[in-house]
Amino acid sequence: MALANADVARVLREIALFLDMEDVPFKPRSYERAAQSVEAWDAPCAEMLQAGGVKALAQIPDVGKSIAEKIAELLTTGRIAYREELHARTPIDVMALTTIEGVGPKNARALYQALGVADLASLEAAARAGRIRDLPRFGEKSEEKILRGLAFARAGYGRVPLGDVLPLVRDIEARLAALPGVERATIAGSIRRRRETVGDADILVIARRAAPVMERVAALPEVVRVLAQGDTKISVRLATGLQMDVRVVPRASFGAALHYFTGSKAHNVTLRQIAIRKGLKVNEYGVFRGDTSIAGVTEEAVYAALDLPYIPPELREDTGEIDAARAGRLPALIEHGTLRGDLQTQTTWTDGADTLEAMVAAARRLGLAYLAVTDHTRDLAMTFGADEAKLREQGKTIDALNARLRGFRVLKGAEVNIRKDGSLDIADEALAALDVVGVAIHSHFGLPRAEMTARVLRAMRNPHADIFFHPTARVLGKREPVDLDLDAVIACARETGTVLELDAYPTRLDLRDDHVRKAVAAGVKLVIDSDAHATAHLSYPEMYGIDQARRGWATRDDVLNTRPVDAFLAALKGRPEQTARAPSTRSAPRTAAGRRRPKRAR
Repeated sequence: MALANADVARVLREIALFLDMEDVPFKPRSYERAAQSVEAWDAPCAEMLQAGGVKALAQIPDVGKSIAEKIAELLTTGRIAYREELHARTPIDVMALTTIEGVGPKNARALYQALGVADLASLEAAARAGRIRDLPRFGEKSEEKILRGLAFARAGYGRVPLGDVLPLVRDIEARLAALPGVERATIAGSIRRRRETVGDADILVIARRAAPVMERVAALPEVVRVLAQGDTKISVRLATGLQMDVRVVPRASFGAALHYFTGSKAHNVTLRQIAIRKGLKVNEYGVFRGDTSIAGVTEEAVYAALDLPYIPPELREDTGEIDAARAGRLPALIEHGTLRGDLQTQTTWTDGADTLEAMVAAARRLGLAYLAVTDHTRDLAMTFGADEAKLREQGKTIDALNARLRGFRVLKGAEVNIRKDGSLDIADEALAALDVVGVAIHSHFGLPRAEMTARVLRAMRNPHADIFFHPTARVLGKREPVDLDLDAVIACARETGTVLELDAYPTRLDLRDDHVRKAVAAGVKLVIDSDAHATAHLSYPEMYGIDQARRGWATRDDVLNTRPVDAFLAALKGRPEQTARAPSTRSAPRTAAGRRRPKRAR
């Protein structure tokens, strides 16, 4: 059986750790970046090798000829000789050991050399026997940390969806900002970059005195354990299992500290290399020429000292943003507050918790101008999915509601199920009477890549399929994305005029940020939707979706539901953008006067 891309990426990461362990410069980061690219790559490396050899593998970003040759070796022989050589020098399970708090690559090597620790079992045995505390650079506290880390790993804690932590961390940020003597409190780290999953939380504080801040953090009701505490930094474990670090920094270096602790590590490393070439030094305290600080109060000043424009946190992943900034090609990212409509919502007509009227009222309170009701359709029997008759009945209710509304429009829609063969579970005649048709995968998640892709492409080529909802059908932490050729999907979207959705529900965030970037590069239009099943969910596009789109380098123009309702509808499949139609409150097929123009044949 061919190795999956995730398996290839794991071996590359293992090589990176072994190299880091041996203090080899530069190479560890090269292998880590290659691992990230391979893991995110849509096409299976095994198929690429078979079709185009090593040259094809070398086309993956950050995979040069040498690493491509090693991937080919792994795929053809099941091993990489270079990895075996590194492992022979230090025969340990470096991937498992370095997941434990307090055990980095160099500590793992030291534990092996001193105690023969090679895996988690021998690590735990050594820690429980009290043998680690006597080693240089460890001590009793390090041993206790390792034991806690082992317990933490056994409990299943790890990276969690952003939506599981952002509301809590924002609340803590606000409480710290309100403390007497605190000038500012700001979230940093991967949460500030809005990574879809996070492993910990970082908050930076400017305060007259650090001690009261340390005391307040330790006393937070959410804190179950203080892991470490110093004069200006405290690390705690929250009841959710999340580790949170709070640092008090001086105003003069706040911008530099915020930049440093926001990351990513790769972005910061590249900036440090730029600084070195300019005869400068960049760290969490500022930008220095010799011993003289020349910037540090703001992040903007840090970038300016390196002759760069400000780079938004969401882009700081060392995936081309620095080169783009240097060349003046950074996109004008979509901004918060620019969405005018939501195109995926469910109501009590199917599996939603709130009525159509309640959803509309909540959307209006959020400042939206239109809302598409897209209840599930017949094949999802567990959701009381709608058939053609139920959609017609709902349409009449929507017409009556629109007749009463002023300054707001409810669109008739449906979240139509894509069957195994790519057909839709609602007849075309009924779909033609809707304003917006979303199609989605809700079953047969395990189909092989070719079959899954063919299924989706057939659905997208239906002339009534306006939007492809949550394209990979993933649920973070619960369900893997379907095996789908996203390059083919994006190409089909461009060909057919199908819009791709960024589902902002925090356990979905589907499309992934790199897929958003591919769609944007191809000129494919997007929408950012809530997938709301209750009024509380309608805030998700603003809370999570905008940031995910920004991580994908999307601009306002790339996202159709930043447009007024008529301009949005005019941009859908089969209708030239210059032909916006007038609002109608009548239930009629798309071919009727005042409704959608006929679809173009494809």
